[in-house]
Amino acid sequence: MKRPTREQREKMCVGKRRYRTQGDALDAALLAGVERRRTAYRCPLCGCWHLTSK
Repeated sequence: MKRPTREQREKMCVGKRRYRTQGDALDAALLAGVERRRTAYRCPLCGCWHLTSK
């Protein structure tokens, strides 16, 4: 499988919610009731935190 280009990664980043901290991201998952199916990661492009499925 080919790695996404920088342009493709930027498009993926823009489409996701950004959280200031890892705790904020995990709190949002908890409020949405999906905390067991989501993890938070720091985006290398924007520096914010995003949620992703496990």
